[in-house]
Amino acid sequence: MPDDSTTPRPAGLSRREFLLFTGGALLLVACGDGLRGRRPRVGLALGGGGAKGLAHIPMLEALDELGIRPHRIAGTSIGAIIGSLYAGGLSGTRIRGLVEQFFVSQSESERKLFALPRSLRWLDFIDPALGSGGLLDSNDFIAFLGESIPARKFRDLEIPLKVVAADLWSGAPVVLDSGPLLSAVQASMAVPGVFPPVERDGRKLVDGGLANPLPYDLLRGECDLVIAIDVSGDQQPEDGKELSSLGMIFHSFQIMSHNILAEKLRYRQPDIYIKPDLVNIRMLEFYKAREVFEGAVPAQRKLARALRNVRGLSKPQPGCSRATA
Repeated sequence: MPDDSTTPRPAGLSRREFLLFTGGALLLVACGDGLRGRRPRVGLALGGGGAKGLAHIPMLEALDELGIRPHRIAGTSIGAIIGSLYAGGLSGTRIRGLVEQFFVSQSESERKLFALPRSLRWLDFIDPALGSGGLLDSNDFIAFLGESIPARKFRDLEIPLKVVAADLWSGAPVVLDSGPLLSAVQASMAVPGVFPPVERDGRKLVDGGLANPLPYDLLRGECDLVIAIDVSGDQQPEDGKELSSLGMIFHSFQIMSHNILAEKLRYRQPDIYIKPDLVNIRMLEFYKAREVFEGAVPAQRKLARALRNVRGLSKPQPGCSRATA
């Protein structure tokens, strides 16, 4: 993939659009030469970003509409959550329905909260967990996730999935792709100091954003085309609003993850890179789901345009589109 810092790009195209369309064009050439007779194998990387990660869902819906089934998926944090649902056989539309069922808008939250079953109350996602290595408890959310995915082990998934966590002590990335699924996802979303670490295979594991916030590199060599969805968004100062202590922790973590990803993109880029324009969506503001969905529409359209330009990829074929609505 050419580095656009040295390669001229057409006037009017942003850096992001240039990367997106250049990736698609290169795959067109590759498909014409080396991939005759079969569809390109698509790798899908879903990054971390808390509530902003709900923007992954419109991207999945774009893949479904085009009849594109990923060959491999890799996810970090919220990307691991959404990735596990999708790899488990749920369509993008079905995942959107679960989100809209689980998370309610801020204006409706008090009115509807106690009318929902306990497993569907979004505030259960942030129960206090003092004394356990974190401030908040994710067990109820993981239980809800388990109710939504029939798979209990990685081998039960319809699409192979890699979940990224980090070793608490060394900070090294830990790629989980076998054994129990839900504990891997819970480890991948365990922001240090906020959610308790997860013990697995003799290690204490925390959020993968510490080590690899957008794991597109894990799909190289296994896929012909790698799509990376960056949902880190942007945070800007808001007049009259101060960050709480918890908000400061979340924001600091996001800054660190952003810097790791920026450095990684300098040296190695995915074939198609998509970053929805999401501003001032904080990590636990899942009640802003509809706002996130709306903000992701332009990026969804860009992804669909790029994929339509890849020869032999976007034509639905039997068994490639998802039946689970």
